[in-house]
Amino acid sequence: MNMHHIPRIVIAGTHSGCGKTTISRGLMQAFRKKGLIVQPFKVGPDFIDPSHHTAITGRISRNLDPFMMGEEGVIRTFLKASEGADIAVIEGVMGMYDGIDGSDAASTAHVMRIIRAPAILVVDATGMSRSAHAVIKGFCSFEPELDIRGVIFNRVGSQRHRAMIGEDLPLPASGFIPRDTGLSVESRHLGLKMAFEVSDSIPPLDLVGESCDIEAILGAARSASPFPGEDVSDECPEERVRIGIAQDSAFCFYYQDNLDALRTAGAALVPFSPCADPLPEADAYYLGGGYPELHAQALSSSPCRVMLKAAADRGVPVYGECGGLLYLTESVFVEGHEYPMTGILPANARMTGRIQALGYSEGVFTSGPHLAVPGDSLRGHEFHYSTLDSSADARFSVQLTRGKGIEGGKDGLYAHETIGVYTHSYFTRRFAAAMVDAAFRYRKS
Repeated sequence: MNMHHIPRIVIAGTHSGCGKTTISRGLMQAFRKKGLIVQPFKVGPDFIDPSHHTAITGRISRNLDPFMMGEEGVIRTFLKASEGADIAVIEGVMGMYDGIDGSDAASTAHVMRIIRAPAILVVDATGMSRSAHAVIKGFCSFEPELDIRGVIFNRVGSQRHRAMIGEDLPLPASGFIPRDTGLSVESRHLGLKMAFEVSDSIPPLDLVGESCDIEAILGAARSASPFPGEDVSDECPEERVRIGIAQDSAFCFYYQDNLDALRTAGAALVPFSPCADPLPEADAYYLGGGYPELHAQALSSSPCRVMLKAAADRGVPVYGECGGLLYLTESVFVEGHEYPMTGILPANARMTGRIQALGYSEGVFTSGPHLAVPGDSLRGHEFHYSTLDSSADARFSVQLTRGKGIEGGKDGLYAHETIGVYTHSYFTRRFAAAMVDAAFRYRKS
């Protein structure tokens, strides 16, 4: 057990929509401009914010989620990803104390305790001045042992507004950011657009760095106390199998830890685009979430669709999550049009105008193909605007104890060696090993 000295700062917020994402990105950019190596993180199960972090810092942003990963998993990921970085910037989730079912489990505050990190609190100053002091005092006194070092006031209306807020502050002001609609990123029903979708129109973030006390925030990060943890070394196992990873604008939601877990279990990962590429030769395929409904025409006309069906019929293991699940069905109905999909799983999908599931999910594998080991746990997150109409004889490999799943708490629709789940799962080492073993079984067959 060693003591780790990692400069780190959490960007926490009073509530969702206060500006955490914009400010986190702006601070990451400001630190980069100072020549620092910045390792980004996001509290919670979000896929979209990390894509923006990665684009700014040049280092893959990681999720820190105690529900999905466990506290030891949070520490392991934090330590491994922070190697070689000058500073870690952790964007919080929702309000600082908002966790599961009204608790603070898996909240920003929970992660702060796990990695012993100080925080800067983001306060939306719209429509208030001195009342902001009461908000700050409430956040500081609610859990006094947490280390809130300063406050960034967002959406400040004028110099007079700033002066009114700045009188007799209970915490140091780390920044006053003027109201500027140009800082926002275009969004859609699942949140902001992914970084690669707005790369040509990224709003200027210089205003954040210019409006914040960068040296003070850096000093707070560098003063973070050391914390104990085992050294985390990269494992370089022999590559036993090839796993195709669908990666394009239709399938872009992946936890980097999942991909690392597959590599550690012995897989070489082969990226491909179901929208544009023929199916590459591989021993298994992993289809993450994303936006297949926005690319339904391309997916239906791509040669990959028929090739993946043929591979699944031969017994090649296939695992699809959310958007990947939709691609594995017979068809997707989008805005009055029905598009043929792979037809591997006996169901039809329909996009709806409202959210169908949102929140954490948890369950166990009960049956199914070889990669579904009975008794293995599944934890993750649901967030989708679609429904599935499964055939009467549909079979399910997952029984959820938390979450909605495909129907009635059941998830993991399967056929042959193919499984499709609505859950964006965080892979356990056992599951990653099971996927590689299933791929190896096919390779040897």
